[in-house]
Amino acid sequence: MSNPAETLSLIHEAEAPERLDKVLAAGFPGHSRARFQSLIGDGHVAVDGRKIVDASFRVKPGSTVTASMPDPEPAEPKAQAIGLDIVYEDDSLIVINKPAGMVVHPGAGNPESTLVNALLAHCGDSLSGIGGVKRPGIVHRLDKDTSGLLVVAKDDRAHKALSAQFAAHGRDGRLQRRYLALVWGAPWPARGTVDTHIGRSVNNRLKMAVLKPDRGGRHAITHYETLEVFEAPDGGKPLAALVACELETGRTHQIRVHMAHIGHPLLGDTVYGASHAASANRLPPAARDALARLARQALHAQLLGFEHPESGEQMLFEAPVPEDMQQLLHTLNS
Repeated sequence: MSNPAETLSLIHEAEAPERLDKVLAAGFPGHSRARFQSLIGDGHVAVDGRKIVDASFRVKPGSTVTASMPDPEPAEPKAQAIGLDIVYEDDSLIVINKPAGMVVHPGAGNPESTLVNALLAHCGDSLSGIGGVKRPGIVHRLDKDTSGLLVVAKDDRAHKALSAQFAAHGRDGRLQRRYLALVWGAPWPARGTVDTHIGRSVNNRLKMAVLKPDRGGRHAITHYETLEVFEAPDGGKPLAALVACELETGRTHQIRVHMAHIGHPLLGDTVYGASHAASANRLPPAARDALARLARQALHAQLLGFEHPESGEQMLFEAPVPEDMQQLLHTLNS
């Protein structure tokens, strides 16, 4: 690439439709397929003049594909002495209870003060390099405003072993992830499974959406169980519910998208819960104030279990509900 702002363009000359990311990677071997997948998801790729945000989009023969290459970001994050809530640590890995508001790794708009910056200061050069210079040791992520447990690999062997467990999404019995969420209303049935495809929204590239299987996206499965229902003071429909969610897949914003899809978005979720914004008016004053102080989606990664990459021992960790969610729960109960 001779110019940081260069626009790449090609005509798909194959005899059959092919995936968009594959077409770009084959046409421009100087860039990785993963790089093009990222560009597609960020809205920098168009087919016949139409922006496409799904890497699996099938490009028809004769179509023109263009990719705008944005300016490169700074190469390496710097170490920053930021306090970490370390739940467990050994030579292979470190388990962190991430606070709400902390971004996991540097990116557009968040060049520093991330978990990676803090880990570089804490671990030095011992972090796994598989994730790349921007994401050393990172095996999985939590949204910025989601609190809770996250495991980071300190060496490449641990990174590969943990990544394999996350790729299996618990189907082999080694990985366990449990989230606590406060949702509007009370799901019915009280226990169930949401099974859909999730992909980038065609209307807003910053959002994910449930898509029809033939429209792309990735298979996503969430199992939920209602733990407690909070009744309305006026005796009407339930105000909210505390729900436990277990992931069988791990897609971006999966729980938030799935709970909104079944009509019960998370409290405080301004991205996927806009349709329920007025529901806050039904809350008792103390709960309404607690929700305003929360200022984020009410989602916490409470439990994380995995097989230790070295010893093979089954590890299980649990993080208490953070103070901001505890306060909201208390006011809903009172």
